[in-house]
Amino acid sequence: MPGYLYDFADNKGPRVTVVAIYLVITFGLGGVAMALRLPPLVGFLAAGFVINALDVEDVPQLDVLADLGVTLLLFAIGLKLNVRILLRREVWLTTSVHMIGSVVLGTVTMWVAAVAGVSMLSGQSVQTIALLAFALSFSSTVFAVKVLEERGESHALYGRIAIGILVMQDIVAVVFLTATSGHLPSPWALTLVGLWPLTRLIRRIWTQLGHGEMQSLFGIVMALVPGYALFSAVGLKGDLGALIIGVLLASHPASSELSRSLFHIKELLLVGFFVSIGLTGLPDLPTIGVALLMMLFLPFKAGWYVLLLSRMRLRYRTAFLAGLSLMNYSEFGLIVVSVGVSAGLLNQAWLVEMSIAVALSFVLSALVNGRGHLMVEKIAARLPTQDEETLTSEERPGDAGDAEVVVIGMGRVGFAAYQRLTNHYGLRVVGVDFDGPRIERLAADGLRVIKGDATDLDFWHRLRHSESVEIAVLAMPRHGANVTALACLRESGFSGKVAAVARYDDEVQWAKEHGVDIAFNVYAGAGLELADQVGDDEAPGSPVHSADDGGS
Repeated sequence: MPGYLYDFADNKGPRVTVVAIYLVITFGLGGVAMALRLPPLVGFLAAGFVINALDVEDVPQLDVLADLGVTLLLFAIGLKLNVRILLRREVWLTTSVHMIGSVVLGTVTMWVAAVAGVSMLSGQSVQTIALLAFALSFSSTVFAVKVLEERGESHALYGRIAIGILVMQDIVAVVFLTATSGHLPSPWALTLVGLWPLTRLIRRIWTQLGHGEMQSLFGIVMALVPGYALFSAVGLKGDLGALIIGVLLASHPASSELSRSLFHIKELLLVGFFVSIGLTGLPDLPTIGVALLMMLFLPFKAGWYVLLLSRMRLRYRTAFLAGLSLMNYSEFGLIVVSVGVSAGLLNQAWLVEMSIAVALSFVLSALVNGRGHLMVEKIAARLPTQDEETLTSEERPGDAGDAEVVVIGMGRVGFAAYQRLTNHYGLRVVGVDFDGPRIERLAADGLRVIKGDATDLDFWHRLRHSESVEIAVLAMPRHGANVTALACLRESGFSGKVAAVARYDDEVQWAKEHGVDIAFNVYAGAGLELADQVGDDEAPGSPVHSADDGGS
């Protein structure tokens, strides 16, 4: 027995040491990125290249973790995705026109470069060049959604449009993989239509699971089993299966809670995804040069989105934010290039160059998106004025009427604040939210709610009768969204009192340091409310005391 334990430790020891090296480098560079005010994922990307350069032993399980992270991400997108967004013209038409235009222009540009003698493209057929242009036309679902979630804007209009475009691109990806695999999906794929009635039973089971670890485990099982595994078994893309299962379960009342419970698990697993990109290959100077040339396509890519979306009756600001969110290359580009290499159309070196281009596009996109909304507002302000009547209904001005208080974010906290301010203090309150179905439910209950994006500076400039508003309550669940809304409030000239909720003490401290009059920890608030309820019951004359007095 002692010998067995010694062998076990001896065998496992080196592997644990390798994992420790991966973790130290990844954590260290993630911290460096944060210190430089960059998203941690920039450090994770750098960690992959550093680990590769140091020739550290491979950890095969890293790819498994990366795949799990992507699968859970798509499942979480499905839980929050309104399928109707895919039917909007600004989603399906923009996706189609943008992709076709990108492939055509990219093919022509690279063909001209090949004729001019660019070594990597010299001698390549038009078919091969078109394949490269196709690979560069995709944007990263993983990266874009992560940025949107960090900013708390995946439900904002531009965020929903960006996610819709990404989902449409994922559908194109599935068609491409099916067409290039050489075989059609299994006839058993037709049985997947049975998932629709099956999810009714699954939702009933879900309701009985409570709010603990069983619910989180349920989400992981749904994403991986009827999602990834089942779809893969019938010849379809497993990630798409996770997305579809999420969509089918999205109508459950606990879907938002499940998405939140999976958030940190998904974020941790996605670290493996970003590190794995850097492990694809080690660049040299010529490779970096080609990757940098690919970066020249990114401004066109974003600008093309801005042009198309602004023609779809969206404001410049919305078009710019969506375009910047999609200004990156996709991990799917690596798959397309890999298919080209397997088919003998592309040289193996293109895999390394594509991986460098994807990583650099993430860094550039993180830097640009990290500059916030105010940069976009300044750019949009220089463009010609748009006629409000020509814009889609979600882009038209809201009307605060004679409201004294505006509650930004009408989730559970915002709703409770609205009710308390109106019923107990008699104030005139209006809510602001960008979730259409939620607004419809609240309006049906008699609440005054404006549909709009409070992180949009122009929203405050366009808000009618906003001079009557004296108090703004920032009740959005994401600290990043509240930070942006606060900046927009101040920039718009609002000089009234600002109150904000936060989940952590450091967020409360930040709010107080940046001029928020009342910063409140939402968990502390729950404790105070509980104490008030107990105090009311114990007060003289309360039903409890009356019953006790009568029985004494």
